[in-house]
Amino acid sequence: MKALIFHISFILILIAVFVSSSFAEGWPQWRGENRDGIWNESGLLAEFDGQQIPHKWSVPIGSGYCGPTVANGRVYVMDKQTKPKHIERVLCFDWKTGDEIWSYSYDCVYRIDYAAGPRANVTVQDGLAYALGAMGHLHCFDAATGDIIWKKDLNTEYSIHMPIWGIACAPIVIDDLVIVQIGGKPDACIVAFDSKSGEEKWRALEDNASYSAPILITQAGQDVLICWTGHHLAALDPITGKVHWKYHIPPTNWEIGIATPIYHDNHIFVTNFYEGAALLKLASDKLDYELVWHRRGKDERNTDAIQTTMSTPVWIKDNIYGVDSYGQLRCLDAQTGDRIWEDLSAVRVDRWSTIHMVKNDDKVWMFNEEGELLITELTPEGLNIISRAKLIEPTRDQLNRRGGVTWAHPAYAYKHVFARNDNELICASLEEK
Repeated sequence: MKALIFHISFILILIAVFVSSSFAEGWPQWRGENRDGIWNESGLLAEFDGQQIPHKWSVPIGSGYCGPTVANGRVYVMDKQTKPKHIERVLCFDWKTGDEIWSYSYDCVYRIDYAAGPRANVTVQDGLAYALGAMGHLHCFDAATGDIIWKKDLNTEYSIHMPIWGIACAPIVIDDLVIVQIGGKPDACIVAFDSKSGEEKWRALEDNASYSAPILITQAGQDVLICWTGHHLAALDPITGKVHWKYHIPPTNWEIGIATPIYHDNHIFVTNFYEGAALLKLASDKLDYELVWHRRGKDERNTDAIQTTMSTPVWIKDNIYGVDSYGQLRCLDAQTGDRIWEDLSAVRVDRWSTIHMVKNDDKVWMFNEEGELLITELTPEGLNIISRAKLIEPTRDQLNRRGGVTWAHPAYAYKHVFARNDNELICASLEEK
């Protein structure tokens, strides 16, 4: 009997380990597990077999800039439907088959430019899924069933100064708080809610909202929430909302910050289309900073350093790599902002041309706006494209020019890639054969 009990227990442990490991490397929020664009996965293919990456499955969806989120064997995404009426939807699919698990829709008429659909990734944590729509509808779902735990119309409750392109920052969950950037009034640019009940816990900053997602870092031994708003790069206490420090970056034309701040070796790097790029060095013994450099060209074509639109750069060793205003992939000396090289082969050259970059070991996976996936190496000597293939077709709802674009950030999980355009959500294997 003891031997049988031991045998059964051992099998149960193996099953638990298998289930845990199979779901260990998910993509539960914007830019991955830690919002840092790092994919910790092994056993991936070294190059593509042909010019087209075969799909494991494809399901029809509507338009939207919201990238997929993958957690606990499920894929989450949002879209917009216009017939027979205007609605936003939150959708959940099985990651292996693409079968729909649940969906939820609500009435939502857009009063923003580029009205293709929702912007912000769904955030999944502790069995709950948080979905933030383009007009400020915030829903908390049971991630497995789609049952609504709580919901809020933030535009009505907080008198949002609506950004020209709508609400776009993916919610971030820290301890028992879910935190959003909405540009509410008064003093409600950043708002924290109880993650289980939806009760407001704190609000901070009188700024208008940007489109840049907050990140959590450690400074001087403390957790610090880094928020790039429409007017400041700000450091907040994530539990109380207290503002520790702010670096003023006033908008030249309108609030346009989209790329996520990059944290590396006690430095913060930010970049946008009009205001240029800035590097801050964080104090290690107190909650303060010093400006290392802030560089900006004379206009959107004559730029300095990196003046990106949507593409969050990557920092590798002593260099920062990012996409400039018209699709120029650049390498910078991180400590000076000086350009080391520029390459025009990764994506077409055009206004706001975009690449989403994810680091995996010594490789950088690039998904460009033409729907191509590239396996690359980035070094101070230049860009090395190891392999390149089409993953998904560009579509015109997100941008009705240049044959369309694929501006939604893909998800990487379970040795697969998940991507969407305005017509479909697809899954493709990246596992070595």
